[in-house]
Amino acid sequence: MPALEMKSNSALKSVLFLFLSLLFAAVLLIGAKLALSGSLASFSGVAPTNLGIQSGQLAPCPSTPNCVSSFAKDSEHKIEPLTYTSTPEVAFNDLKSVIKNLERTKIITKTDNYLDAEFTSQLLGFVDDVEFYLDKAENVIHVRSASRLGESDLGVNRQRIEKMRSLLNQAQTQPASTSNYKL
Repeated sequence: MPALEMKSNSALKSVLFLFLSLLFAAVLLIGAKLALSGSLASFSGVAPTNLGIQSGQLAPCPSTPNCVSSFAKDSEHKIEPLTYTSTPEVAFNDLKSVIKNLERTKIITKTDNYLDAEFTSQLLGFVDDVEFYLDKAENVIHVRSASRLGESDLGVNRQRIEKMRSLLNQAQTQPASTSNYKL
Protein backbone atom coordinates (compact mmCIF):
# COMPACT_ATOMS: atom_id res chain seq x y z
CA MET A 1 0.00 0.00 0.00
CA PRO A 2 2.75 2.57 0.74
CA ALA A 3 4.14 2.10 -2.78
CA LEU A 4 0.73 2.95 -4.27
CA GLU A 5 0.52 6.01 -2.03
CA MET A 6 3.98 7.16 -3.15
CA LYS A 7 3.02 6.75 -6.85
CA SER A 8 -0.18 8.70 -6.21
CA ASN A 9 1.74 11.55 -4.50
CA SER A 10 4.30 11.53 -7.28
CA ALA A 11 1.57 11.73 -9.95
CA LEU A 12 -0.14 14.56 -8.08
CA LYS A 13 3.15 16.45 -7.85
CA SER A 14 3.71 15.96 -11.59
CA VAL A 15 0.25 17.27 -12.45
CA LEU A 16 0.67 20.23 -10.10
CA PHE A 17 4.10 21.01 -11.59
CA LEU A 18 2.67 20.85 -15.11
CA PHE A 19 -0.24 23.14 -14.15
CA LEU A 20 2.04 25.70 -12.50
CA SER A 21 4.41 25.58 -15.47
CA LEU A 22 1.56 26.29 -17.89
CA LEU A 23 0.27 29.09 -15.67
CA PHE A 24 3.74 30.64 -15.49
CA ALA A 25 4.12 30.38 -19.29
CA ALA A 26 0.74 32.08 -19.80
CA VAL A 27 1.70 34.93 -17.47
CA LEU A 28 5.00 35.34 -19.32
CA LEU A 29 3.25 35.42 -22.70
CA ILE A 30 0.75 38.03 -21.55
CA GLY A 31 3.55 40.11 -20.02
CA ALA A 32 5.61 39.87 -23.21
CA LYS A 33 2.63 40.94 -25.32
CA LEU A 34 2.05 43.96 -23.11
CA ALA A 35 5.74 44.85 -23.07
CA LEU A 36 5.99 44.64 -26.86
CA SER A 37 2.92 46.82 -27.29
CA GLY A 38 4.75 49.58 -25.39
CA SER A 39 2.00 50.13 -22.86
CA LEU A 40 -0.82 48.60 -20.96
CA ALA A 41 -3.30 50.23 -23.32
CA SER A 42 -5.75 47.38 -22.98
CA PHE A 43 -6.68 48.81 -19.56
CA SER A 44 -7.04 52.42 -20.69
CA GLY A 45 -10.56 52.00 -22.03
CA VAL A 46 -12.17 54.26 -24.60
CA ALA A 47 -12.59 57.98 -24.04
CA PRO A 48 -16.23 58.85 -23.37
CA THR A 49 -18.10 60.85 -25.98
CA ASN A 50 -20.13 62.88 -23.47
CA LEU A 51 -17.31 65.00 -22.03
CA GLY A 52 -17.50 68.79 -22.05
CA ILE A 53 -19.88 71.50 -20.94
CA GLN A 54 -23.48 70.87 -21.93
CA SER A 55 -26.22 73.27 -20.86
CA GLY A 56 -23.86 74.86 -18.35
CA GLN A 57 -22.95 71.56 -16.67
CA LEU A 58 -20.55 68.65 -16.90
CA ALA A 59 -21.92 65.21 -17.81
CA PRO A 60 -23.74 63.36 -15.03
CA CYS A 61 -22.02 60.45 -13.31
CA PRO A 62 -23.02 56.95 -14.34
CA SER A 63 -24.80 54.78 -11.75
CA THR A 64 -21.51 53.05 -10.86
CA PRO A 65 -19.64 54.29 -7.76
CA ASN A 66 -16.45 55.16 -9.70
CA CYS A 67 -17.30 58.82 -10.37
CA VAL A 68 -17.62 62.08 -8.44
CA SER A 69 -19.09 65.36 -9.66
CA SER A 70 -19.88 68.75 -8.18
CA PHE A 71 -23.16 68.65 -10.14
CA ALA A 72 -24.29 65.33 -8.62
CA LYS A 73 -27.19 65.40 -6.17
CA ASP A 74 -26.72 62.00 -4.51
CA SER A 75 -24.20 61.57 -1.68
CA GLU A 76 -22.34 58.72 -3.40
CA HIS A 77 -21.27 60.90 -6.33
CA LYS A 78 -21.47 64.43 -4.86
CA ILE A 79 -18.31 66.40 -4.22
CA GLU A 80 -18.02 70.13 -3.58
CA PRO A 81 -16.66 72.34 -6.38
CA LEU A 82 -13.21 73.89 -6.02
CA THR A 83 -13.14 77.39 -4.57
CA TYR A 84 -10.53 80.11 -4.95
CA THR A 85 -9.51 83.41 -3.41
CA SER A 86 -7.93 85.02 -6.48
CA THR A 87 -9.48 86.10 -9.75
CA PRO A 88 -11.13 83.33 -11.80
CA GLU A 89 -8.41 83.54 -14.45
CA VAL A 90 -5.56 83.23 -11.94
CA ALA A 91 -7.31 80.32 -10.20
CA PHE A 92 -7.82 78.47 -13.49
CA ASN A 93 -4.18 79.04 -14.45
CA ASP A 94 -3.10 77.77 -11.03
CA LEU A 95 -5.24 74.68 -11.59
CA LYS A 96 -3.59 74.10 -15.00
CA SER A 97 -0.18 74.36 -13.35
CA VAL A 98 -1.17 71.87 -10.66
CA ILE A 99 -2.37 69.39 -13.29
CA LYS A 100 0.68 69.81 -15.53
CA ASN A 101 2.96 69.00 -12.60
CA LEU A 102 1.21 65.79 -11.58
CA GLU A 103 2.61 62.45 -12.69
CA ARG A 104 0.89 60.35 -15.37
CA THR A 105 -1.43 63.22 -16.30
CA LYS A 106 -2.17 64.54 -19.75
CA ILE A 107 -4.27 67.61 -20.55
CA ILE A 108 -6.51 66.75 -23.51
CA THR A 109 -8.62 69.90 -23.94
CA LYS A 110 -8.26 73.36 -22.47
CA THR A 111 -10.16 76.56 -23.09
CA ASP A 112 -10.58 79.69 -21.01
CA ASN A 113 -13.24 77.98 -18.84
CA TYR A 114 -12.91 74.21 -19.44
CA LEU A 115 -10.18 71.66 -18.91
CA ASP A 116 -10.21 67.92 -19.61
CA ALA A 117 -7.34 65.73 -18.41
CA GLU A 118 -6.54 62.03 -18.34
CA PHE A 119 -5.03 60.53 -15.22
CA THR A 120 -3.35 57.13 -15.71
CA SER A 121 -2.77 54.77 -12.80
CA GLN A 122 0.76 53.54 -12.28
CA LEU A 123 -0.39 49.97 -11.85
CA LEU A 124 -2.04 48.51 -14.97
CA GLY A 125 -2.53 51.87 -16.72
CA PHE A 126 -6.21 52.49 -15.91
CA VAL A 127 -7.38 55.90 -17.19
CA ASP A 128 -9.71 58.31 -15.41
CA ASP A 129 -11.22 61.33 -17.17
CA VAL A 130 -11.16 64.47 -15.04
CA GLU A 131 -12.97 67.64 -16.08
CA PHE A 132 -13.00 71.16 -14.69
CA TYR A 133 -15.47 73.93 -15.55
CA LEU A 134 -14.72 77.47 -14.44
CA ASP A 135 -18.12 78.92 -13.52
CA LYS A 136 -17.50 82.64 -13.13
CA ALA A 137 -21.15 83.30 -12.25
CA GLU A 138 -20.91 81.02 -9.19
CA ASN A 139 -17.25 81.86 -8.53
CA VAL A 140 -16.25 78.15 -8.37
CA ILE A 141 -14.56 75.50 -10.49
CA HIS A 142 -16.90 72.55 -11.01
CA VAL A 143 -15.31 69.10 -11.21
CA ARG A 144 -16.07 65.65 -12.53
CA SER A 145 -13.71 62.69 -12.16
CA ALA A 146 -14.73 59.31 -13.57
CA SER A 147 -13.06 55.97 -14.22
CA ARG A 148 -13.41 54.61 -17.74
CA LEU A 149 -13.38 50.96 -16.70
CA GLY A 150 -14.60 48.94 -13.77
CA GLU A 151 -17.30 49.23 -11.18
CA SER A 152 -15.48 50.57 -8.13
CA ASP A 153 -12.50 52.90 -7.95
CA LEU A 154 -11.87 52.33 -4.22
CA GLY A 155 -12.38 56.06 -3.66
CA VAL A 156 -9.55 57.14 -5.99
CA ASN A 157 -11.58 59.78 -7.87
CA ARG A 158 -12.77 61.45 -4.67
CA GLN A 159 -9.26 61.34 -3.16
CA ARG A 160 -7.80 62.86 -6.33
CA ILE A 161 -10.18 65.83 -6.31
CA GLU A 162 -9.62 66.43 -2.59
CA LYS A 163 -5.85 66.34 -3.13
CA MET A 164 -6.21 68.76 -6.03
CA ARG A 165 -8.35 71.01 -3.84
CA SER A 166 -5.51 71.08 -1.33
CA LEU A 167 -2.90 71.77 -4.03
CA LEU A 168 -5.00 74.55 -5.55
CA ASN A 169 -5.42 76.15 -2.12
CA GLN A 170 -1.65 75.89 -1.67
CA ALA A 171 -1.08 77.52 -5.07
CA GLN A 172 -3.47 80.32 -4.15
CA THR A 173 -1.44 81.11 -1.04
CA GLN A 174 2.03 80.28 -2.41
CA PRO A 175 2.02 80.71 -6.22
CA ALA A 176 5.78 80.15 -6.54
CA SER A 177 5.55 76.56 -5.29
CA THR A 178 3.51 75.08 -8.17
CA SER A 179 6.44 72.97 -9.42
CA ASN A 180 6.43 70.84 -6.25
CA TYR A 181 3.01 69.20 -6.60
CA LYS A 182 2.71 65.46 -6.07
CA LEU A 183 -0.49 63.46 -6.19
